[in-house]
Amino acid sequence: MSQLGLSQQDIESIYDALAEAIDEVGEKKEPLLLAKLVLLLANRLGDQRAVMEALAIAGKDL
Repeated sequence: MSQLGLSQQDIESIYDALAEAIDEVGEKKEPLLLAKLVLLLANRLGDQRAVMEALAIAGKDL
């Protein structure tokens, strides 16, 4: 997967925002939020291969 240039600070900010969003929707709707987020970001990225690679990486060692 190619690096798009996010700084460590950007990544931490996104992580914090994601954690807050998950808390807001609650545990029951967390899977729906995450699925919707992935699809929205995949559409913006516009690169199916990159999305599939990221999905494979994300699923490892959970």
